[in-house]
Amino acid sequence: MPRIVKIGLVQMKSTASADDNLARAEKRVRSLARRGVKIVALPELFLSPYFCQTQERKYFALAEPVPGTATRALQIIAKKNRVVLTTSVYERAGGKFYNTAVVIDADGKYLGKYRKMHIPNDPKFYYGEAYYFSPGNLGVPVFKTRFGKIATLVCWDQWFPEGARLAAAKGAEIIFYPTAIGFQLKARPGVNEAEHQAWQVIQRSHAIANGVFVAAVNRVGRDNHLRFWGTSFVADPYGRVLKQGNTNREEDLLVSCDLKLVSQMRRDWPFLKARRVKVEK
Repeated sequence: MPRIVKIGLVQMKSTASADDNLARAEKRVRSLARRGVKIVALPELFLSPYFCQTQERKYFALAEPVPGTATRALQIIAKKNRVVLTTSVYERAGGKFYNTAVVIDADGKYLGKYRKMHIPNDPKFYYGEAYYFSPGNLGVPVFKTRFGKIATLVCWDQWFPEGARLAAAKGAEIIFYPTAIGFQLKARPGVNEAEHQAWQVIQRSHAIANGVFVAAVNRVGRDNHLRFWGTSFVADPYGRVLKQGNTNREEDLLVSCDLKLVSQMRRDWPFLKARRVKVEK
């Protein structure tokens, strides 16, 4: 029998007002919930513009404990709409700062967090995250939610195979990637298009190699030196793109995922079971 779970991706712009961003996200979560969605993902650091394009100390003031004010607001939204909710927020923990994904269950319970491990250090091309974030130190947790087992990695993590493999080996059925990635406004001809294609191909490969659904939810619109390319998408365990967003406007994606495909794929193509962790020299 199928085991259908509807997931929703909120592809959105972010303004300078955290309250405005939260209110608009809440409205769209509510709309998706009314359409039967059970798990909703918001883009990376959706509460603010993508401040990592410059190095300014004032942006450290955006950070807060996790759980904290932002997490509690997301808990209320999740509980009101009876949905699992995941996104990333700017975390302050002692003297360190992290780009941290939170997972909240459909009853509003805070299930835990993941700290982004791979931190871009490329201020020349407007991804100067190493100025703001320390690498994550919590490993790759998998969360048993009301509607399935999920993991949430963050943006640049999506280019590396290890996180997806660890999540799948721990039982994840869906891997979410809250994302903030886009075109540089002055890139060389052809580079933008090639990078965008590579971005989707690498994540589809994670879905195939690990027998999981992969859901990438991106920002959209121009923000200073970047034009975020949107095209949020969901790929099934066979790497098929079930739905993809547009490139230039806000949009909500609703995708029905048959989680039975996870066990089917892992039975037919048992990559996890057959892998050789220790290879002979």
